[in-house]
Amino acid sequence: MEQITQVQEQAIAAIEAAADSEELEDLRIKYLGKKGEITALVKGIRDVPPDQRGEFGKKVNEAKQAVTSALKQKQSGAGAAPGKPKGPMLDVTLPGRKRRLGRRHPISRTTEEIKRVFGGLGFEIASGPEVETEHYNFDALNIPKDHPARDGFDTFYLNDGRLLRSQTSTVQIRVMEKRQPPLRIIAPGRVYRPDIVDATHHYMFHQVEGLVVDENVTFADMKYVLEIAIRALFGQERKMRLLPSFFPFTEPSAEVFMSYDYVKEGKQESGWLEIAGCGMVDPNVFEAVGYPPGKYTGFAFGFGLDRIAMLQYDIKDIRLLTENHQDFLHQF
Repeated sequence: MEQITQVQEQAIAAIEAAADSEELEDLRIKYLGKKGEITALVKGIRDVPPDQRGEFGKKVNEAKQAVTSALKQKQSGAGAAPGKPKGPMLDVTLPGRKRRLGRRHPISRTTEEIKRVFGGLGFEIASGPEVETEHYNFDALNIPKDHPARDGFDTFYLNDGRLLRSQTSTVQIRVMEKRQPPLRIIAPGRVYRPDIVDATHHYMFHQVEGLVVDENVTFADMKYVLEIAIRALFGQERKMRLLPSFFPFTEPSAEVFMSYDYVKEGKQESGWLEIAGCGMVDPNVFEAVGYPPGKYTGFAFGFGLDRIAMLQYDIKDIRLLTENHQDFLHQF
């Protein structure tokens, strides 16, 4: 019991004489730390004879509370001066360090803009898996194994027979299998083809494909939607024209060109740039998803998101969009 009183008096006297916060912290560790003197007394309660254990424990707890209270009182401003700072001093006259903020990737910005444009036209956003089967990537899109167009849509295959989708038209098939018309959707996402990588081609790129299915949908409806979208994305002064083409899942099909201005040898020139593909949905596609023959018509279209981003932000090399060059990306 005398030892408890002695330790308590020594601790409180030392705390009251402490000159700064560092010394107070040292005293806290000395008396109340894991190996502190008062902590040792607490642990020693179990060694006291049972008939004296209650009184001894009460005395130890009172000592612990008294020392703790003395520490708090001293730390709260009863004369403890700030200790010497650890580490370098803060120089408030130095300029601040500006935090480098991230920016949205050009592809993400273009995707969001396209969603906004087609959302205003009443289109829903649809998505699907990037790892697909031959049924969704080829067969249901009227591209059987012996079809010559299959070479142009060839892709990467996995060991289990599945493949990486080569167009987001796969999402259109999945949606039509689950829902009946009317349908009005766009499906943005990554696609894969074994192209040789250069300034305008990549083995992984981004597409947005659209689909409208209902009764009495016409080619004129498709032209109207595409004109609105192109002018919303590139400016109201843009003109559009359609040239006959071939796609296995649409008939008739067309390539979409838009007017654009460019500089050649120091002179301002005008021309036409291919921007998308489109066409009326082939009846074989409707048959593949179980729609009644002759009841519905529809149109589909597809834009290359990377190409649109390159045009909007004057990017000359598609590889810059995927190589994660920070200096390049922080321009946007």
